[in-house]
Amino acid sequence: MKKLLEQIIKFGFVGVLCFLIDFAISTGLFHLLNNITSRNIATAVGGFFGFTISVVVNYILSMKFVFERKEDLSRKKEFVIFLILSVIGLGINEAILLACSAGYEANAFLFEAFSDTVWFAVSKIAATAIVMVYNFVSRKIFLEKKS
Repeated sequence: MKKLLEQIIKFGFVGVLCFLIDFAISTGLFHLLNNITSRNIATAVGGFFGFTISVVVNYILSMKFVFERKEDLSRKKEFVIFLILSVIGLGINEAILLACSAGYEANAFLFEAFSDTVWFAVSKIAATAIVMVYNFVSRKIFLEKKS
């Protein structure tokens, strides 16, 4: 149990760093693109690039500091599995961001009470929390050496 708790803490540190990378890139791109394109396109593009760049950093740090590698799994296969799991996470992330964007546009109170950027930031935090749980469980199941 102590080992699992230590692993969750390490995963949390890696996750916070990758979240900051993701959040900065996705929010920055959203803010930049929202002025020249639709809110949905700005949401999708910002979310995609922030998430994708953070996945590469997350792979490197997770496999070095958080999870014990399977000895019978090549790094290439390990990265492919990590990537597939991350793409599923990206799908969950994008679905949540787009659902939040649609809810924002449909609700006059929210539209008046919050700026686009603030609403996007709140949506991004919610999406990240949900995807974080998925990431830990799926990586533990598919990538970690069984004790």
